[in-house]
Order: sequence, then C-alpha cells, then structure tokens
Amino acid sequence: MELRHLRYFRVLAQTLNFTRAAEQLHIAQPPLSRQIRQLEETLGVELLERNRPLRLTEAGRYFYEQSAMLLDQLEQIAEGAKRIANSERQWLRIGFAPSTLYDLLPELIRQLRRNAELELGLQEMITLQQVEALKAGRIDIGFGRIHIKDPAIEQQVLREDPLVVALPCGHPLIGQPIDLVRLAFEPFILYPATPRPSYADHIMGLFASQGLSVQVIQWTNELQTALGLVAAGLGITLVPASVQRQHRDDIVYAPLSESAAVSPIILSRRVGDNSPQVRHCLGLVDRLILSTGPA
Repeated sequence: MELRHLRYFRVLAQTLNFTRAAEQLHIAQPPLSRQIRQLEETLGVELLERNRPLRLTEAGRYFYEQSAMLLDQLEQIAEGAKRIANSERQWLRIGFAPSTLYDLLPELIRQLRRNAELELGLQEMITLQQVEALKAGRIDIGFGRIHIKDPAIEQQVLREDPLVVALPCGHPLIGQPIDLVRLAFEPFILYPATPRPSYADHIMGLFASQGLSVQVIQWTNELQTALGLVAAGLGITLVPASVQRQHRDDIVYAPLSESAAVSPIILSRRVGDNSPQVRHCLGLVDRLILSTGPA
C-alpha cells in the first residue's frame, strides 16, 4: 500500500465518480481504476459497490474515515517540516511519564504553546523509553520518575513528590498511621509491568531498603488501570502525591509515615544540547519551580 493509493481513494470516496475523481487527480480513468483495485487486493476487502450510483461498502466507509484522518495528519506534518526547514518555526519534542501530568507539566505545556514560533510535539513514555528516544533524537526533553545512568544523558531532579497510599473505600487502614511495614502485608497492584527498570522497581527498592518485599497480586502497565483495580478492591498501590489532584470518589489517599518515601520528577536531556528551543524550555521550567515551590 502506498500513499498514492490513499490519496486516490480519498478523492474517489468524496466524488463517488471515477470520471470526476480522475479529473481532480489529473490522471486518466483506467489508471485510477487499477490503483483502487490494487488497494482492495492489498487490503483483501471490497471498498466499493460498483453499481450505479457508485457507493462505498461498510469497509469502504470505515477505511475512508480512518485514512482521511491519516492523510490530514501527514499533510500537517509535511507543512510543519517545511516551516521548520525554512526557519519559520522551531521544533521541540517532549516525552513524559503519565504521572508527571499532575504537577508542573500542564502549565509548562500551556506556556510553550503561547510561543507562535515553536512547534510542540508530545509523546507519552516512561523514563527508560525517554532515554532511548533522546539518544535517537526522537525527543528533546523528557519528564520521568526514575534515575538512569547514561553518559549521553543529563538528568535533573525537579521535585521530590511524596508517595501516598491509594486505598479502596472502607479499607481498614483508612484513618490509621501507615508505614511500609504495614503495607508489606497488603496485596499490591504495581505498575508498569514492562519495560524495566521503571517506577515499579523504585517502589520495590523502597521496601527492600527496609528488608521488606512487596506482595504483588496484579501487574498493570498504566497508572489509571492500577487505580481502577484499587477502586474495585483488588489491592492497594503507591502513587505520587500529585496524583491526588485527580479526584475520585471510590479511592482514599493516605500519607506514609516515612518522609524518605518519595518519587522524584526528573528532567532528562541530551548532554550538550543547547539548542534555542531546549534553552527556552529549561528557562520556563526554572521559573515554574521558583513560582510554585516544593511539591
């Protein structure tokens, strides 16, 4: 399947007429018919009901809606690339762990988007994925939760976010002092399952530092999945305190007695990357930290 197949099909689906579609595409009708047949053979489905009038099949309607969105996105990407190549815009790509969205990252994104000369790209990924993406040049800055030792990557701890226990409503620990020793006897929901090392290893390391282990009853890959399973009464989990800003009626958050039980928010970037867009982002981060103070 090639891009021209998608472009030809989009015009044909809009006109539902081979003659008019061929005119708009500035090609003859027989080559257009052959290209559409090739597309159908590649997909293994019929996209058109070749009666009079010409109509899309159910598969054709679905393929048109999805491929049209894809083509629109590709056209926007191409236009952005031209602007960047012509120095009309700078391109900043940020990778972020989902839990960092509850702290300073939303305000940073708002401020970055005010810059009309900056093209901003965002991608959800855990810290380990961010490091690989930084080294490959796919992102410029990452916001994660774990320390990674790599000579090509510079990391800066922005905050130490206290950890809190997420408990289902009615849990017997609610209202009592809670420490890691008590939690070691509770069924635990831990995330992410892969890839590793990750936030899960950080949590297990906190318990191991006191000679304890975590009784993992369920692994998940997403924070929201873990919280949903807590609400269902399957077990408990530890989350950064900033996650409490997402209010839920079916979960109770409780503090830990250990002040050392924290989860850092860590900014990662390539060593030596002093591009204007990276410097601009780092300056905004510094101002946000000064204005909001510790988490």
